[in-house]
Amino acid sequence: MQKSFGRKKVIMMFLLPAFLVYTLFVVVSVVWAGYYSLFDWSGVGEKSFLGLQNYTQLFTNDPTFWATVAHTLIYTVICVLIQVFGGLLFAIFLSRVTKFRAGLQTLYYVPVVISSVAICQIFTKLLSVTPPGVINSVLGFLNADLLYMEWISNDSLSLLVASFVEGYKYLGLYMVIFYAALIGVPKELEEAAIMDGTNVVQLYRHVKIPYIRPVIIANCVLVLNGSLRSFDISFLLTKGGPGNSSELMSTYMYKQAFSSMKYGYGSAVAMAIVAICLLVGFVFRRVTERGEEA
Repeated sequence: MQKSFGRKKVIMMFLLPAFLVYTLFVVVSVVWAGYYSLFDWSGVGEKSFLGLQNYTQLFTNDPTFWATVAHTLIYTVICVLIQVFGGLLFAIFLSRVTKFRAGLQTLYYVPVVISSVAICQIFTKLLSVTPPGVINSVLGFLNADLLYMEWISNDSLSLLVASFVEGYKYLGLYMVIFYAALIGVPKELEEAAIMDGTNVVQLYRHVKIPYIRPVIIANCVLVLNGSLRSFDISFLLTKGGPGNSSELMSTYMYKQAFSSMKYGYGSAVAMAIVAICLLVGFVFRRVTERGEEA
């Protein structure tokens, strides 16, 4: 069996279906988006060729787009902090407890399997102002001025709320990945460290976390990729508002293509998203590779 799975033909046989699906739904879509971005088109009727005018407009005369880029980067940083570092913290906690571990794992993972629509509805009720939701009701006991605190409709907080909800939803997924990595650390390393007199904090800081560094980097890449393209949570919870205070690149693309009927311009935004995702991913990989060499 090892010889069979080591053959190039067998490897290609297993890779081919995934490659075809990826090509059909990703590569072809990107190519078509690049083609449509060269036209002035409403999605129906005749197309008018513009060349690179959509990109010129996007990069030089569209401050809203650059605002969405900044919002998306802030959104991504918060998601990385919550999902990666929060997930790692929860995984460490689970690796230390001995009772009710399975129940806690299930409890933490529940938000992952709940639909984004349901999660947004739950937080809409929790953060409700009229009538006061659970969050405002609790805060109202501490300070009466906080009883009618605006969250979703506050242009200073709406982006933070949306990014927190996104991080909360997928925290359990990365917690499970980190937990599997932590329990996979060889016992010999842990026993040797304990014999050398390390405490619990030192054990995780100098032994376990460095050992699972590749898993941490992989999870960071997954979160970066997902957050830069995130759409559902922000759109369902705030719809990019109030104003454009929580508008992300993906929601801006959707509004341009399907709400404003500027399909060509929306395609140009989509291509910009692809370019930014590739750039951020490339920079992150270069930084982490230099860290590994050091």
